[in-house]
Amino acid sequence: MTRPTTAGISPFFIVSDVEKSVAYYRETLGFEATLQEPAQRPFFAIIRRDGAQVFLKADKGATPRPNPQCHPSMRWDAFVYTPDPDGLAADYAESGAVFKTPLQDTHDGLRGFELADPDGYVLFFGRPRE
Repeated sequence: MTRPTTAGISPFFIVSDVEKSVAYYRETLGFEATLQEPAQRPFFAIIRRDGAQVFLKADKGATPRPNPQCHPSMRWDAFVYTPDPDGLAADYAESGAVFKTPLQDTHDGLRGFELADPDGYVLFFGRPRE
C-alpha cells in the first residue's frame, strides 16, 4: 500500500502590517506574493520563494508573538531548508539583509544563519552539516 505524502508546511505569522511584511520578504529575501487579499490594503497574504511559503495575516487587536519574544530560549519561528546556506547568505547580504546571527556551524549540527522580519519573527535558513 502506498503511503499518502505531504508537500510542505507553512508557518502562519500574525503581523502588524501585511504590506510592510510582504515588502520585506519580497525586496530583501526574494519571495513573491502569490496571494494578497484584498488587493488594496490586504490583511492576508501568502508569500513564496522556491519551496518555502509563509502565510501572513493582520487583524485589529492581534499582536505579533514571535517565539523568541515569548520564550527567549526558543530562538526560531521557522526553519527554512536550503541546500546552499553559504550562497543564500551571500545573496541576502547583497540585498541588504541584516543578519540576526551570521552564517555559521551551530552547536546542534546545522549550518546556516538567522534573519528577523519586521515583526521579530526569526527564520533560520540552513541545513544539517555534512
